[in-house]
Amino acid sequence: MRTSWGSATDRGRVREVNEDALLAYPPVFLVADGMGGHDAGDLASRIAVEEFAQLAGQSSASSDDVHACFARTSSRIRTEFTRGRQGGTTVAGAAVTAHDGGWYWLVFNVGDSRVYRCSEGALEQVSVDHSVVQELLDSGELTPDAARRHPERHVLTRALGTGEPPEPDYWLLPAGADDRLLICTDGLTRELSDTEIADVLASVDDPQEASALLVQHALERGGRDNVSAVVVDVATTVTPEPTHTTLPRTAPDLGPHLWDEMLNGATVPRHAAALQDDPPTPVPPASSPVDAQEDPA
Repeated sequence: MRTSWGSATDRGRVREVNEDALLAYPPVFLVADGMGGHDAGDLASRIAVEEFAQLAGQSSASSDDVHACFARTSSRIRTEFTRGRQGGTTVAGAAVTAHDGGWYWLVFNVGDSRVYRCSEGALEQVSVDHSVVQELLDSGELTPDAARRHPERHVLTRALGTGEPPEPDYWLLPAGADDRLLICTDGLTRELSDTEIADVLASVDDPQEASALLVQHALERGGRDNVSAVVVDVATTVTPEPTHTTLPRTAPDLGPHLWDEMLNGATVPRHAAALQDDPPTPVPPASSPVDAQEDPA
């Protein structure tokens, strides 16, 4: 199955460091929202991206592949966080997987980052938050409107790096020809309603433009948290892109800005310049470090 995608991340208007990280490279697309502050949350989310990036370039990924990434992430966080340092991360995403001769989305989640699917004009939240508020919603003690204002809405019941074995939830969904997935951290859903998200996904065809616009809208609403979005489509074009390029978007009218992963979010794949001794490529602070891509899988 061929996919096209785009991604965007920003530290927001309040936070000093971007603890989000994202992976946008077939067959896996995910976001990770770190917890614990600088040198803790940002490290935990980066570890998640690094472990899942080992699947990049495969034609598909199995549930065993994905679960092994969760296990390695959890183990590395426990190993690297020493001398009382504490941190963890959410992980939410989707992998392209083959099952019974067909193509499927293998959706996975730990924490309160989310995966949505837009299909046949309808937006559906696939993942279920692992949070105190979600448990209150499930028990009928809270309404959705009250949940958005609840003082404990960010208290998680599951995360990677908390000392417990990883307990991801999985969903296997047949991939439809018009499917569009949105994978996002709670910095987006904190600022935008599902209706507002659906309007952007339905009105903007290009996945890069859609992800960047969603992040921009969240910033305009206050940007009280780090915010990241990955939009993935089932590709409809016939000719695949010849290579996977990772070229940060530039906007000269916004002035020069050096991409700093501590501030602007760890991403994979990275620009080639980041792997050499050359200076980073200038990019605007609110742009995505990963342009829209297509995958011939």
